Amino acid sequence: MLETSPRGSARAAVLCGVGGQLPRLKVGNDELAERLDTDDAWIRTRTGIRSRHFAAPDEATSDLAVAAGRRALANSGSAAVGTVIVATTTPDRTCPSTAPLVAARLGLTGVAAFDVGAVCSGFVYALAAGTGLITSGVTDRVLVVGADVYSRIVDPGDRQNAVVFGDGAGAVVLRAGHATEPGALGPFDLGSDGAHEDMITVQAGGSRLPFDPARTSHAERHFSMRGKEVYRHAVSRMAGSAQAVLEQAGISVGEIDLFVPHQANLRILRTVATDLGLSFERCATHVQEAGNTGAASIPLALARSHVDSALTVGDRILLTGFGGGLTWGSVLLTWPSLPPAVEPSRPEEGVAS
Repeated sequence: MLETSPRGSARAAVLCGVGGQLPRLKVGNDELAERLDTDDAWIRTRTGIRSRHFAAPDEATSDLAVAAGRRALANSGSAAVGTVIVATTTPDRTCPSTAPLVAARLGLTGVAAFDVGAVCSGFVYALAAGTGLITSGVTDRVLVVGADVYSRIVDPGDRQNAVVFGDGAGAVVLRAGHATEPGALGPFDLGSDGAHEDMITVQAGGSRLPFDPARTSHAERHFSMRGKEVYRHAVSRMAGSAQAVLEQAGISVGEIDLFVPHQANLRILRTVATDLGLSFERCATHVQEAGNTGAASIPLALARSHVDSALTVGDRILLTGFGGGLTWGSVLLTWPSLPPAVEPSRPEEGVAS
């Protein structure tokens, strides 16, 4: 049976900590333009991106995830959790999953730990998984991390994609609480359409097409995306999913204080906000400085907004994501009272240790 508060509200997952991490290396448009036969104006016009961060050669997804997770745990006031979930498309290895390593490096050996693979929707899916574990009574505290190192899978010579993606990690801590208190998550909306699984993909490296230098092409070994089709699906699915959550919650878009979409590119963000009837001023963005960081983009945007003091207790926040699969998802969140957070772009010492 679910715990209930004196007011009768059901047990819920409550956000109680947030943190982010970007790699040290910041790469501006001019640096990419030199080798991609393009220029800053072309990149900004099509994506809105000015810069992005790339992981060092010895820096893996787990390194960024550990740093972001450590910051989120510190922000929550406790280093103890019962579960670690890492949403990523770029795990350290195909096998095993990255979450157990992240947990161990955070001193959390023995806890449940697993990865979620839903590409850029991964963080919302991971939030749903963490919420389910808490509301069912399996655990009382969950660390949810979104982390990706796209520079490992995007062809650096790919003019269309190399300018869009960056590396990073963002994390939140969830605790057991009640649906009426600030920080409570829900309702959720999740969906997928596998008929379009080849729209955003890395063809080689799995059981369908194992990596083989003699049999797989250069293109098959790198990330590919059909941009125009992705644009249409991303706008439609994010707006539709976000609207579904508002309908479940019984509130209007006018009651949303901050909209935090997956940071795909600035054009998509503006279009989704317009389709929802939201002014762009209520849309959290950091894609201009960090690029598309995959599963890390939503928690990084939350961390950035918290650092900037753009959120107040009780603010209604709408999160929505879209990614390969195809997958999409949204969730509503009321903002809790949190201690000040550390600037996501300020590197920690020894992050890759």
